[in-house]
Amino acid sequence: MKRAVLDLSNCKYALEMHERFKNTLEFPEYYGKNWSAFWDSLMYDSPVDYVEVHGEGSVAEELRPMLEKFHEILDRVKNNHAKLGWVFDYKIID
Repeated sequence: MKRAVLDLSNCKYALEMHERFKNTLEFPEYYGKNWSAFWDSLMYDSPVDYVEVHGEGSVAEELRPMLEKFHEILDRVKNNHAKLGWVFDYKIID
């Protein structure tokens, strides 16, 4: 199992958040930094199968809707992986 700790502490900008996704989840260089690319990369390109998320409480207020979308996609990836017999899980720590 390949684990990753995604630290979103004090994230202030959408592109900064996507850059953290890319680096921590080992997305390819061509990662498009949008939700469609996030889905594709997490579903098919990332070697990470367990993500521990830290620092959500300190994310800039204007990024809160992004966190909702982020959680939605994590759930979809988890469910789709399970249907395919693959493993993926995550935990929101803060």
